[in-house]
This record gives sequence, C-alpha cells and structure tokens, in this order.
Amino acid sequence: MKAAVIGSGNIGTDLLIKIIRGSGNVTAAAMIGIDPDSEGLARARRLGVPTSSDGVAGLIALDGFDEIDVVFDATSAAAHHRNAAALAPYGKTLVDLTPAAIGPYVVPPVNLDEHLDARNVNMVTCGGQATIPIVAAVAAVAPVHYAEIVASIASRSAGPGTRANIDEFTETTSRALEQVGGASRGKAIIVLNPAEPPLLMRDTVHCVVDDCDTGRVTDSVHAMVASVAAYVPGYRLKQEPQFRALAADDPLTGLAGGGRLLVSVYLEVEGAAHHLPAYAGNLDIMTSAALRTAERLAERSRVR
Repeated sequence: MKAAVIGSGNIGTDLLIKIIRGSGNVTAAAMIGIDPDSEGLARARRLGVPTSSDGVAGLIALDGFDEIDVVFDATSAAAHHRNAAALAPYGKTLVDLTPAAIGPYVVPPVNLDEHLDARNVNMVTCGGQATIPIVAAVAAVAPVHYAEIVASIASRSAGPGTRANIDEFTETTSRALEQVGGASRGKAIIVLNPAEPPLLMRDTVHCVVDDCDTGRVTDSVHAMVASVAAYVPGYRLKQEPQFRALAADDPLTGLAGGGRLLVSVYLEVEGAAHHLPAYAGNLDIMTSAALRTAERLAERSRVR
C-alpha cells in the first residue's frame, strides 16, 4: 500500500521515517508540505521520497498520485478539513493525526477492525492513544461509570500545533474515552511539564467501577499493555494497577452514583527516537498508531 504524508513538521517527518524503517506493508510515496525550505521536505528528498511544497494541491498534481492508497494528515484540525474536502473525489483513505475528528475515532488494539472500511479515520490524541486502551481493558471486566485521565508530556515536545489545540485535546479525548473506551463519562487533562532535562510522557488513568474481581482487571490491563507495546515498544506500566474502595462521601462516588471502586493505572511512554527525542513519547505513540492503522488496512487489502 502506497502512502503519502501531508505535513513536513516533526510528526510528519517521524511518521515518514517509521514507514521507511520498518513497514513491509506500507511504502512512502510522497511527503507534502507548504514550506519549500522545511527540514522535513529536505530530509524526504534525501531519502528519495517525492515531495511537494504546494500543499494538498501539490499532492493531487504529483506523478503517481493515482497509485497512492492512503494519506496521513499530520497538519492541523483546520487544515485537515480543507485537505479532506480536496481529496474526497479521489477515493483515498485518510488517516487523520489532527483533532479534526471528521471520521470515527480509532485506537488500534480497541476498535481498528470495526472501521477498516471508513474513508477517514481519526487517531484521537496522544493522551487518547495511551489511555483509552486501559479504560477499554477495565471496561471489559466491569462497567466504567467514570474515567479520568491525566497526560503529562514534556513541554519541549509540545510544539505550536499542540499548544494551539489544547482545548480540542481535552474535548476530543474526553469524547473518545466514552465512545471508544466505554466509559459512561470521561474527562481528560493535559499537563505540559517544564522539567529539565525533559521527562518521559506519563499517563494516569482513573476508572470508577462497581466492586469486581480485581485480579481479572489486572490481567486485562496487562494484556492490553502488551497489545499496545507490540507497536509502541516504549509503552509500559510504572506499577501494578491500584484499587481503592470509595467512601460514600468521596466526590468520585458522587460522580458515579453509589459506592464504587477506584482503579488507578500509571503508565509511561518512551519514544523510539527514530526522529524525535525519546522523551517525546506523546508524538511517538501517535505516529506509531497511525502506521499500525495503515498496516492493518494493507493486510486486509492483501487478503482480499
């Protein structure tokens, strides 16, 4: 399956390098940007990948455009709306790494196979890719009445796009915790950690559930962590899942209604450092999830 990457910034460049380094099912057919002097386009050219600095119009005009099957969009939410409209007549599958969320939310180990026929799939957010699998793992054992996640990322790994989209991050992640993770209510918080040297991405997941078999929850969480780590090797638990009975006057009990159990899971995401620093696990998990999505599309296409 031939793929084009729109967006020549850090995320687009990291994704391009991942495609070239390790994907047998997906090949890099083009990198598209809007700045002819961008380092991402220069690197793509050095790697022998066709480029254009004319945005989506340049992609459509590119030799070999008809052979491209999937287009990764690593631009911005506003740009993705324009790109999707421009590409709609051509029947390409779009993998959206922005918060635009035109198509269904996709988290590979949770619901990818449900959306293999969608023409536009959304990778939610970095925090969503890290935490939604855990909420889904807990929900597989007991109904999750309320899920709250805190994604802490190195300030250095949050570029202008991330900072401009913080509201979209919290709103998109909260919705996806419910729609994909299975929580009745979801809340997302992002923290830009200014520590020097930069710290690895850390994610905290709190789920309010009815009293349940904690051993089964732990097993389900471990199985899900292994599933994510299969395509994000730096994804890991920091400690065993924690369980606490909620008192009747606990604010979380009030949110869920009645006496409940709080399940807390603490994660760390270390980047593969293909292009981005290892502390930028928040960006690495997005590009890894996007590539895993395209690889699965290619596998399904080959079987057909």
